[in-house]
Amino acid sequence: MIYREHYINPVREFYDSDLIKIITGIRRSGKSVILEQIRNEIKQKTDNLIYLNFEDKRILTNISNSNELIDYIESNRKSGKCYVFLDEIQMIENWQEACKTLRLYDNSIFITGSNSKLLSKEFTKELSGRYVAFKIRPFVYKEILEYTKELEKECTITDYLVWGGFPKRFEFDTDEARIRYLSDLDDTIVINDLINRYKIKKDKLFKSLVNYILRSNSRIISAKSIHKYIKDKNENCSINTIIKYLGYLEEAYIIEPVKQYSTKTKSELAYYIKIYNTDVAFNSIRCMDNRYDLTHNLENIIYNELVYMGYNINVFNNNGKEIDFLAQKNNKKYFIQVAYSVAEEKTYNREFSAFANIDNLSQKILITNDDIDYSTSTVKHIKLKDFLLMESLDN
Repeated sequence: MIYREHYINPVREFYDSDLIKIITGIRRSGKSVILEQIRNEIKQKTDNLIYLNFEDKRILTNISNSNELIDYIESNRKSGKCYVFLDEIQMIENWQEACKTLRLYDNSIFITGSNSKLLSKEFTKELSGRYVAFKIRPFVYKEILEYTKELEKECTITDYLVWGGFPKRFEFDTDEARIRYLSDLDDTIVINDLINRYKIKKDKLFKSLVNYILRSNSRIISAKSIHKYIKDKNENCSINTIIKYLGYLEEAYIIEPVKQYSTKTKSELAYYIKIYNTDVAFNSIRCMDNRYDLTHNLENIIYNELVYMGYNINVFNNNGKEIDFLAQKNNKKYFIQVAYSVAEEKTYNREFSAFANIDNLSQKILITNDDIDYSTSTVKHIKLKDFLLMESLDN
């Protein structure tokens, strides 16, 4: 597995801190591998380490609650600072109590967890001031190229647009195997992590809503529009329930809502959001007859890449014309339009007109899958194949 320095570097300065280090993110994004890589780094300076993976039934059978976990650590650690690595900690009853206790006795605690149990509101409240969280995401394209080289395989940009960046899916050579793996992962996240966790009784309704949301990535969406969709299918569901279900999907790192920034109010509008999938595979596995939604997946991919680069993202309302992204970092603003192609005149005019009246103090960028350079004196065109290799928009 590749070394993901992008995620390890921010954790490194907390290695000796008494704050609980939480490595979080969607299932199968590579959290356990990063935990192992951190552990290997610390092994270079000490052997006072303890590692427990609670997906291992042998361990979970003997350590199932906070008291048993504390007793095990205290019985097996050496004197001096001990580095404790707890993988899939949400399997342990009252895990947060164990972590709060252990950190008081010269233990540096590192934990991972996949679902909403780990960072749900009640637990973050209980750990307030005692933790730092680091969110891990599926591979971006630069990481994919590095990993597939390690596997002696290839991954085209189109493959990325369809099947996304979950690390393990690159081990499979056929679309059939990829779909089977990704579908099983989807079932695990939706059923095990959400329906069971929140004891959702209307599971058919919930699955219908999830399918609609995950097929609607990179689109404007609201509880009201979802309610209309549900109603049109002759199913009953209140708007409050829909908002609650959307919250579940966000807590499980399946979707990321992005708010609109308005030129009129100079602020975010909470009721106006676009939904982006943490990985575009959630859209593709719901497509029939290989009719993949490359246009919306392209925008979703660019969102994921921009977040990886460290940009804060909003949708921007330019006097009624939507600009896909307002990306901000280090007091710099970038207005970004995304299109699969602007080869047709109508599309070209639409995309460029969105930048009307935006001052030239901010960078205006168009990203497309075209090979021709469509840059103008005021708008920088970046080809998708070049964008995916950039470390920042200033490259």
